[in-house]
This record gives sequence, C-alpha cells and structure tokens, in this order.
Amino acid sequence: MPVNETLSQYSDWSYTTSVVIYILAMVFFLVEQSFGRHGRKVAERTRTRQLVTAGAGADDVSPGNDDTGPESDNTGSGTRNTGAERTRAERFGRMGVALTVLGLLLHGAALVLRGLATDRVPWGNMYEYVMITCLVAVAAWLVLLRKHPVRHLSMFVLLPNVILMFVGGTWLYSEAAPLQPALQSYWLIIHVAAAAASSGVFLVPGVASILYLVKARNESNPDSFASFAAKLPAKEVLDRIAYRTTVFAFPVFTFGVLCGAVWAEAAWGRFWGWDPKETVAFIAWIIYAAYLHSRATAGWRGNRAAIINVVGFAATVFNLFFVNLVTTGLHSYAGVG
Repeated sequence: MPVNETLSQYSDWSYTTSVVIYILAMVFFLVEQSFGRHGRKVAERTRTRQLVTAGAGADDVSPGNDDTGPESDNTGSGTRNTGAERTRAERFGRMGVALTVLGLLLHGAALVLRGLATDRVPWGNMYEYVMITCLVAVAAWLVLLRKHPVRHLSMFVLLPNVILMFVGGTWLYSEAAPLQPALQSYWLIIHVAAAAASSGVFLVPGVASILYLVKARNESNPDSFASFAAKLPAKEVLDRIAYRTTVFAFPVFTFGVLCGAVWAEAAWGRFWGWDPKETVAFIAWIIYAAYLHSRATAGWRGNRAAIINVVGFAATVFNLFFVNLVTTGLHSYAGVG
C-alpha cells in the first residue's frame, strides 16, 4: 500500500513541535527548580554560611531573623515577597506540567499519524522505536507526578527524552515506508511494543537512581554537589520511585523477551542464537532481576541497589543504540533504515 505523504508530513511536524514544547517545559521546570521552595532553601543555606563566615552572631542567622527563608514567621514585606516569589515559581512548575501534557499529546499524534500514513504499526524502525520509547517515558513520569511531589525534578526526566528524540529525529530518521519483509509478522505488534514500553519506563528509575547516588554522595561529603543535592528530595523518595517503576517495567520487559524468543523460533528456527541484541537484552534482564532479587532477599536499598539500577539502564541504552547501529546481527534490519 502506498504511503500517505501528507499524513507522514503531519507526523513529522507533530514530532518536531513536541520536542520544542518539551524544551520549553524544561525551562519552566528549571525556573521552579531554581526559585521555588527547593531553590529558596539552597539560597537560605548559602546566605547562612556566608554570614557565619563573615563572623555574624547567632542572632543574625537564626531562622526567626532570616526573612529570606521560606519558613520564616516574620510578617514583614520580606516574607510576603518570598511567598510571592515561591508562588510564581510554583506557577511556572504547573505551567511546565501543562506544556508536558501538550507535548505528550502532540508526541502521541505523531505516532498515530505515522501509523496511518504507512497503514501499519508505527514501530518498524529505529526512529519509530525511539518515538514510542520516549512517549512511554514521559507518560510514566506524568503518572508518577500524581503520586509523588517531585514535579521540580521533571527537567531531569525530560532532558534525556529530548536528547533521544533529537537523535531519533536527525541521525536515525527514516522516511515513512512499508515494513521490510522480515518484520511483517503479528509478533512485531506484541514483541516490539513490550520492549519499547519497558525501555521507556526504565528511563524513569534510571534517572531516579542517578539522582539517588548524587544525594548519597552529598550526605557523605557535604561539599560534593552541595547546591544541586540540596534541591533533591530525600533518598527514600528517590529509592521508592526507582523501585516501584522497575517493579512495573520488569514483567513487561520479561514478556517482551519471551515473545522475541517465540518470534525467533518462528522466523529463524531457534529460540536463541546469541545474536548481539538478544545477548545484551538478556544481560539487561539479568541486571534488573538482580536488582529486584537483592532488594527482596538481601534488603539492599542503598547505593548498591541504585548502582545496579543505573547499570541496567546503561545496558538498555547500549542495546538501543550501539547494538543496533554498530554491530551486525539478525536484528540489523531494524536499524536506521
């Protein structure tokens, strides 16, 4: 069936517009991160240290006399200004969420239009795979925002998404076209959808675990990442986010791996053949299984668990880019073209 060039063009425009909106949302989240409640705490601590260094007395730096702190009890104009600034910063955060939702809608429209233009499921090459992976990642983060007060961290989740989408829309971009013969199977709908969805969700615990390690390093050495770590939530919150999202994504990933084995048997006559992509996917599966097993049995909830999660995310990204674009294997037809 011929490709509908008009719908394909609309898909590309929606994709590009969603990236621009995500970037604008990042700017809004950065404003909240810098000038909101968390940023004000950092400013207060910095001012306190400066006063102490200058030899200020205890009365000068006490919470009651510091009218720049967000929790000050003063009723003077300084406190009112602080509250107004915090409200404005939080308003930027809410606007950032609204922009993220708008970007997600355009992102989803780009995926749907791509499918309508080609009359097939829109995940038949690397460009489309990156598109759906990032879509799931943003959607998963918006769901988490309803459960955890971590809106100010949204920039750190959107940043890798924007980078991936930029790479996908430039270096990995493919013109809308029918599926290659090797991919014309109903297993494409199941296997690739599960793999892309789990990869997207895995981005969230990957980012949360990296931030956890930054927070832990700061607590062991206050001079490390001092200003940045002070704006992060408690380690327990980051650990909980990483664990719960991994628990959700791991069964989906497992299902995708099993479906891939069944598809391989139908297409190539064997369930397993040590193809580079199969091998790295299996390694990533072992890493995430080790993460969940270590938490359930050994009670690992600290740096070791976070490191394992980061390694698992690194393996997922490695499998997405290096294996597809550099190595040669039976999955090479799913590369750039």
